[in-house]
Amino acid sequence: MIHQFLLDATWNGGRNSTGTIQTGNLSHSISIPKEMGGPGIGTNPDEMLLGAAATCFLITYAAMLERAQIEVESLTLHAEADVDVTNNIFEFRAIRHFPTVVLKEQNQLEKAERLAFKAESSCMITKAVAGNVAVSVTPNVKAVDRDV
Repeated sequence: MIHQFLLDATWNGGRNSTGTIQTGNLSHSISIPKEMGGPGIGTNPDEMLLGAAATCFLITYAAMLERAQIEVESLTLHAEADVDVTNNIFEFRAIRHFPTVVLKEQNQLEKAERLAFKAESSCMITKAVAGNVAVSVTPNVKAVDRDV
């Protein structure tokens, strides 16, 4: 079954202008980031690709933990991306996921860690950028400290 997603965008001028995107529940201003010589208004393709990869990983990981019947107290994610700009050539180089998962029980730590790596390789965004962007995961898996 094919699922189709639609996006409408507007742009108000040249390179250093701004625009908007509208897709499903997302409506946002867009521009080139200040770090790359743009106005830095709203979001940008770099943040959006990182956001797509991060949310895809996070949802995939949560689903895998649930299917494995691993009880999760909390699941958070910090993600980073590297974009190289050399000689006016922009290249998205790397995405790094740093999930922290706190389990309700100590006996599932190793399995939860293995699932973090499986989630990264199973995520459709990771698959979409494979061969072009290095994607990695460094999980921090721990159990609730019941002594506190």
